[in-house]
Amino acid sequence: MKDLSPEELERYDRQIRVWGVEAQKKLKSSTVLVVGAGGLGSPVAFYLVAAGVGKLIIVDAEDVELSNLNRQILHWTSDLGKAKVESAKEKLEKLNPHVEVVTLKQKIRSLEDALKLVEDADVVVDCLDNWSTRFLLNEACVKLGKPLVHGAVRGLYGQLTVVKPFEGPCLRCILPREPPEERPFPVAGPTPGVIGSLEALEVIKILTGYGEPMVGRLLFYDGVRNTFDVVKVERRPDCPVCGVSVRKVASGGKTS
Repeated sequence: MKDLSPEELERYDRQIRVWGVEAQKKLKSSTVLVVGAGGLGSPVAFYLVAAGVGKLIIVDAEDVELSNLNRQILHWTSDLGKAKVESAKEKLEKLNPHVEVVTLKQKIRSLEDALKLVEDADVVVDCLDNWSTRFLLNEACVKLGKPLVHGAVRGLYGQLTVVKPFEGPCLRCILPREPPEERPFPVAGPTPGVIGSLEALEVIKILTGYGEPMVGRLLFYDGVRNTFDVVKVERRPDCPVCGVSVRKVASGGKTS
């Protein structure tokens, strides 16, 4: 693991008091892939960089538009027309120069694209706004055994879970049928702020080993009533992504 400089020890002092120096070193030695630099990706990237992850890879193919600015807090009026990944990188590097921020302006169009992105990450964060790409990311994470932190929002509602391949359900277990896409969908600015912050916390818990990640549990946030509900979710033996037959292939015919 990488050592911490005196400046880093002071920068991260308040959180080191929570989980200790060794956990902070684990953060510094980690690589996180954030897919989506919008409403969810903004708080996720901001808090992970502030927390001191070693390397953050941000993937997004879009440019900043005026209608983004009610919720995508990494992008400002002066960034209109700029690539979201460029806008995000500019702010994040100023926030914490100790973090390496790598940006890729591209779409995930296939499972092959997703696999190439996921392979170098310790944890992957779903900050997407469409289900087809989410399911590609989910499948790539299962195939490569990488944890996936999933978040989604609409209006004043949001949801969150953690996919830990073959230890808990994947997204296909939870959602066998792909939900209909809605373009554009309604969303109040603070809603992705709530879910994105929780996603960042789940990433930190996975990387440091501190706390209990949301594996096998699905959190629902209701901003209308300001309530949180958590339900238990389980793997489906017939899941085409992580089911029993897939597990047998992945383990050479053995199941666990």
